[in-house]
Amino acid sequence: MVSSSHEAMHRLFQEDPGAFARTFRTLDLPFPDPVAVSLMPTDLTEIKPLERRVDTLLRLDTASGESHLLVVEAQGKRDPKKHASWAYHIAHLYAKYRIPPVLLVTCQDKATAAWAAEPITIGPSQWRTLTLRPLVLGPHNVPAITDPSTAARDIPLATLSAITHGKDVNAAAILKALAAALKTVDEETARIFAEFTELGLGTAPAANTWRQLMSVDLSFFRSETSQRLRAEGRVEGHAEDILLILSERGIEVPDDVRARITDCTEVETLRAWLKRSVTAATAEDLFGDMKG
Repeated sequence: MVSSSHEAMHRLFQEDPGAFARTFRTLDLPFPDPVAVSLMPTDLTEIKPLERRVDTLLRLDTASGESHLLVVEAQGKRDPKKHASWAYHIAHLYAKYRIPPVLLVTCQDKATAAWAAEPITIGPSQWRTLTLRPLVLGPHNVPAITDPSTAARDIPLATLSAITHGKDVNAAAILKALAAALKTVDEETARIFAEFTELGLGTAPAANTWRQLMSVDLSFFRSETSQRLRAEGRVEGHAEDILLILSERGIEVPDDVRARITDCTEVETLRAWLKRSVTAATAEDLFGDMKG
């Protein structure tokens, strides 16, 4: 039976697949930022009556034209049977899509994360036929975000931090930072990530702390302060994304262009520039005939 914490982990990434790119940047992992992310079918069932599924399967396409599959598995405890399943998933997906796959395993405790990170070798000792290297996210490498402003800049990452650190001594501080950050987004988004967090914490003592934090009056979401903070957060996020995409594509950004991007306060204008950043030949091509 799938546990609630297991469900929350992969629902989080399905809700915002871009959280992977931001997490990889935070951990300094060698993956380029995707310019497109697509949910893929998770059913790996063969014609024979044998059903195999992964938690989440994404296709990430980058600006350089390269693509890879991201297979996400949430693991709550050691399970020796998983090694064979993971190897099957990776081999099957590569044979089916001919796109390089990466196995990402998310864990909520350091012992399980250490086990999951161990290379999986298949074959006799004289000749290892296959070696599988899972990429593991857990409390050992996901940052503990205790600053509300940092949490507000990336709520999916802050949610992942709260879930993976649910058993840490800093759990209360992490949860308080996330609770404060959720006040900077619209009420529906806040409720979604609040639910992810509660499900992800499962039966951990921190779950009670989270429920107490979420029992406060939610009228803040409709306040003028909340609306202002949401607008500021969207503007800052779009500007950072534009500059990041241009950087990844190797396009030089003059100081005046950088200033124009970061000084712009019109969300719709920034969205238009963001779309153009994927194909623009020069930084100036972002603007065209638009006013910003």
